[in-house]
Amino acid sequence: MEEDRSASYSMGVQKDRNKVERHMAATAERRVLFVASECAPFAKCGGLGDVVASLPKALRRSGVDVRVVIPLYASIDRAHYALVPEGTCRVRTGAGEVNECEIFRATADGGVPVWFVGHDRFFARNGIYDDHGQAYSDHAFRFGLLCMAAAQVCRDRKWIPDVMHVHDWPTAVLPAMLEAWRNNGRSDGLERTGSVLTIHNQAYQGYSHSSALPYLGLDESFYTPEGFEAYGQLNLLKGGIVFADEVTTVSPTYAKEIRQEPLGCGLSMYLRRRGETFGGILNGADYDVWNPEMDEHIPAAFGAHSLIGKGSCKRALQEEMGLQVDATVPLFGMVTRLAAQKGTGLMRTVLPWVLHEMQVQLAVLGSGDPADEDFFRRLAQEAPGRLAVNIGYSEALSHRIQAGADFFLMPSEFEPCGLSQMYALRYAALPLVHATGGLEDTVAQYNEAEGAGTGFKFYSFTAQAFHDVFGWAVSTWYDRPSHITRMRERAMEERFDWEASAQHYLEVYERVAAKRR
Repeated sequence: MEEDRSASYSMGVQKDRNKVERHMAATAERRVLFVASECAPFAKCGGLGDVVASLPKALRRSGVDVRVVIPLYASIDRAHYALVPEGTCRVRTGAGEVNECEIFRATADGGVPVWFVGHDRFFARNGIYDDHGQAYSDHAFRFGLLCMAAAQVCRDRKWIPDVMHVHDWPTAVLPAMLEAWRNNGRSDGLERTGSVLTIHNQAYQGYSHSSALPYLGLDESFYTPEGFEAYGQLNLLKGGIVFADEVTTVSPTYAKEIRQEPLGCGLSMYLRRRGETFGGILNGADYDVWNPEMDEHIPAAFGAHSLIGKGSCKRALQEEMGLQVDATVPLFGMVTRLAAQKGTGLMRTVLPWVLHEMQVQLAVLGSGDPADEDFFRRLAQEAPGRLAVNIGYSEALSHRIQAGADFFLMPSEFEPCGLSQMYALRYAALPLVHATGGLEDTVAQYNEAEGAGTGFKFYSFTAQAFHDVFGWAVSTWYDRPSHITRMRERAMEERFDWEASAQHYLEVYERVAAKRR
């Protein structure tokens, strides 16, 4: 069966590739290369992988010739994704070392070409990060090679992008590399290539030992307090903020938050200095994938004008996860990385309290901090039939939780954008969120007097505030069911399409390209 799926995928990919190549020749205006550490479905740890998959697809629909470069991790199934070998490229590092990298190509959803850089020393590991979700100690060398290889792939194929769009600390060094090549008088077309850095989470900055600097091809002029240097180390994200032509982040509210401390994580001053060349563009949701009217992962379809299938999905989720089957009890879902940022500290305090005094159910999918995993396992044992936890990740189960839940929990201490709350709105799972970052931008607060809104927000990041808003949602379920119905209908009508965000990025690309002409 797996071979049949792979063969079917390969045939579809080839048809997409032929169609896309003809379309590109006729309509492409801008050339944009995404360079990132992950791209769904090939390699994904979180929302970054979804964005690197979805935004290029939307840009392509606007006529942009957009392509993606990511590492070829050992975990990527070459046969299933129909990866085609395209030979090798020779990458000379700043230290003079020459690396032979294998290059493969595939076509992602929407016809987006993806190049994969294979290099056993750095990428023949099971995942993007180690078994504990942490960056490997040689991360500056690993992702530095990726950036240099991405540039070499463009040179070798004589496909010179107008803009290189890099994402978070792993590829944030590339704007400085472009600057160094320009300073050295290199003339291969890339001297006219501009750069855009998108910050998906400023808390992760990619600190590394300064010994990586020569390997990256950066001289001492880049290693200053106004460049990459921070506390005697390289700070890759900081360097990207300083040297990129423009910097964006993933929601307007998060852009305001990281211009100040503490959410600036020590870098707010450098963002403020950028003025109008830094701003927030809200991420979008891929409704080709997240659509309850045609979702292959859920047991029953439903839409804003008919929620009958929602009840069937709730019952199926209760059965699957070992919860008591009861349509009258509100079911709260959560799909998350178990980490302090996601509000696990609040949850450790509040959830036992909630389960003791409120008639609710919780379905949890996630992994991360071992102490948080143990907490949820213990709590599930103490509340059988009321709380169920699946430690790990399953794309299919994440869809079923969104479809079966009445409410969706995201009590994040900070959340640059968040995509899960957008999916929850589409699946009529009313979000319960801390009003920060993209959660503030996408969830409309419930108005008890009018029954308006699309979710429930708390503004003070305290256990008491989280408990109180939890109780508010539960009381609304039991005491004002007509409000729940209206909120669900309104939530399902909300749209955060990538097309609007793509237009904002096109404006950024135009400014950057004009600067480099």
